[in-house]
Amino acid sequence: MILSLLANLRMTKSSFGVGKYILGQFSLWLYFCIGTTLTLAQSPNLSQNCPTPALSRLQRHRLGAGETLASLAQKYHLVPETLSSLNPQLKKGKAPVGTVILIPPFNGIRIEVPQGATWQDVAKAYGIRADILFEVNGCTQKPKVVFIPGVVWTASAKRSVDTYTGLTHYPLPHPAKIGLDYGWQSHSPGQQTFFHSGIDLLAPEGTPVLAAASGTVLLVSKEGPYGFLVVIDHGNGRQTRYAQLSRFQAEAGQIVQSGQVIGYVGISGRPDIPETHVHFEVRFQSPVGWVAQDPKLHLPANH
Repeated sequence: MILSLLANLRMTKSSFGVGKYILGQFSLWLYFCIGTTLTLAQSPNLSQNCPTPALSRLQRHRLGAGETLASLAQKYHLVPETLSSLNPQLKKGKAPVGTVILIPPFNGIRIEVPQGATWQDVAKAYGIRADILFEVNGCTQKPKVVFIPGVVWTASAKRSVDTYTGLTHYPLPHPAKIGLDYGWQSHSPGQQTFFHSGIDLLAPEGTPVLAAASGTVLLVSKEGPYGFLVVIDHGNGRQTRYAQLSRFQAEAGQIVQSGQVIGYVGISGRPDIPETHVHFEVRFQSPVGWVAQDPKLHLPANH
């Protein structure tokens, strides 16, 4: 796989990619890439074989009278969230007539890559193969601002990203301080950045860890950096993950209710911070893996 030599760089809790994608017109192209991607070693002039970068193929559209986010999404065969993420002026559903907006070639999001991060870092953060990302972005070897295909909310979501909670219970008995937040992190200036795919909620060792929503326990196991890990399936391609536990209070196959105790806070595995905590993730299923979303977007509004 392209950039496979980068696999030894420090990564944390990203190998379990989770997420919900809308691939739209991109799906056939993605299938083609999976079967035909080249390696840098095989082709020193690989950039000549790559498509034009997705961000270089943005169309410009001037809003006409009566056009809305929904009608534009239908016109260009995209989901509304793709357009609103690329054009913040559309987040309320419409913008003034004459406003020029950008239209991407397929669903996805634009991100700024932290200095020093590699394609492998981005791949593990978003659950899409590094070689595919490499080609979608025109085979640029040092990514800075890139397009991540398909990382958007579903068109059938009842609420937008800004208001969607999804979960019905906090994963601890009481709201807790975040010891390490979701997203790109660096422990100190000059260190390699890494992607943290959840939030570390600080709590004393032995504090009960609670199911954030009803569902079926898929996994109860010790899993490398995660340590003692519980994974709960909530249906519709959604999961929550609870890691660094000291012990379990759940079994694989068990049906649990929102707020039910499933384990206890600890510091097992290879945690990123020294304090006792629960590492909590929210993940959505995609055709090419599982991608993490910021858990804070999903927690109940009263916490």
